[in-house]
Amino acid sequence: MKIAIASGKGGTGKTTLSTNLAAYIAESQKVVLSDLDVEEPNSGLFIKGALIKEENKFTMKPEWKEDKCTLCGLCQEVCNYNAIVKLGNEIVVFPELCHSCYACSELCPTNALPMVPQKMGVLKHFEKNGISFIESRLDIGQEQAVPLIAQTLEFVDENFLDTSIKLYDSPPGTSCPVIEATKDADFIILITEPTPFGFNDLKLAIETMKKLEKKFAVVINRFGIGNDDVVEYCEKENIPLIAKIPNNRKVAELYSRGELIYDKIPEVKQELKKITDYILKILKPNKA
Repeated sequence: MKIAIASGKGGTGKTTLSTNLAAYIAESQKVVLSDLDVEEPNSGLFIKGALIKEENKFTMKPEWKEDKCTLCGLCQEVCNYNAIVKLGNEIVVFPELCHSCYACSELCPTNALPMVPQKMGVLKHFEKNGISFIESRLDIGQEQAVPLIAQTLEFVDENFLDTSIKLYDSPPGTSCPVIEATKDADFIILITEPTPFGFNDLKLAIETMKKLEKKFAVVINRFGIGNDDVVEYCEKENIPLIAKIPNNRKVAELYSRGELIYDKIPEVKQELKKITDYILKILKPNKA
């Protein structure tokens, strides 16, 4: 079962929940945790495992061959992303805008735009105490996170067929990286905070998951601050609210030191048990 931990905004606790939930589940069975927030991955600050594998990841970009080009301009016409422009006697490629759709390359009548690999990031595989941790990091200057997220998901699918629970620490927001990270997930955990900002962005995330026709549930982090808007909204909309992680200064202290919290704060461990029980209840029909 593929479970994505997402949210409408940053800073709500996706990484806190992802890492601690992975460690808690790993006490009884193997689990894969993938950090898909490739622009700023930080799950590795808490899952300090042994490095098993490291590999560069590439995306394909067109490269103009002047000696083959007839300057027909077809490449500029077929590019939906304005990544190719004909300027006088030259074809200019903007790789930051390119979505690697191959249209310019495949349709060029003289094969003047072959696709060539361009390094976009690094994938690392770590192991620790029953957790297979996958971290992908986008290179500085790279504009698009989606291709690296897609390749990370492929790596997990190809290498961990026998692991029943796969957790994905997703990017924040509701834009393209989040869609890529959640579109093939079986279940989404939306984590939020009981504040006006958290509530507003939670509703955006819920609408996104509904558009994707995904099963989802809500977890409230830092429960005890703010107001009851999230609780009342979930009750009104019949949205499962499966856990309330309490607001606790000790959580912040442990987090700031890069430590897991579930094994040091009983109230947090109790809430993780509720989440795990809910996940396993959903997982059972898939095993039948």
